[in-house]
Amino acid sequence: MANDIRVLVYSGDVDARVPVTSSRYSVNQLKLFVKTQWQPWFIKTEVGGYSVVYDGNLTFATVRGAGHEVPSYQALRAFVLVKFFLEGKPLPS
Repeated sequence: MANDIRVLVYSGDVDARVPVTSSRYSVNQLKLFVKTQWQPWFIKTEVGGYSVVYDGNLTFATVRGAGHEVPSYQALRAFVLVKFFLEGKPLPS
């Protein structure tokens, strides 16, 4: 982050091994300023999950309906999440 490298942290919202609350706790320990508050991201008209963007190019996102191995639970949502991140675009709203 100090070298302006974008970082994506994501979590399935039904992950029993590493729940969203634990991921949020870990990210919050960085004490970064929030640039974009929690908001839903969509695939067409369906909520794909929620995201928040922090200073330092860190994005934390959830994937709705996904467990610990997100792509195996929600392949399309995982694909959209990674595609938009790699393209440097905000998640679709």
